[in-house]
Amino acid sequence: MRDFDAAVSRILVKSAFGSDDPTKAAFAFIHANALAEHGHDVRIFLLGEAVSLMRTPVADAVVPVGWPPLRETLARTRELGTEIFV
Repeated sequence: MRDFDAAVSRILVKSAFGSDDPTKAAFAFIHANALAEHGHDVRIFLLGEAVSLMRTPVADAVVPVGWPPLRETLARTRELGTEIFV
């Protein structure tokens, strides 16, 4: 039987959701953070509308329903050293 607690995966999280859907826009970062905090090698790939989230004024304005503002989540993503490709 495989020990899943010790398994480390390389994961690419992709998103095309931008500020027009703040909750979906934040999910790539929320999921990547959770995975990175558990030791996985995570990268984020943004395309389309999601690329605009890398602009500070846009990230500051995105507040998902039921989650912290994107600026806080994105700060944690950067603290964890997760690479973001646009």
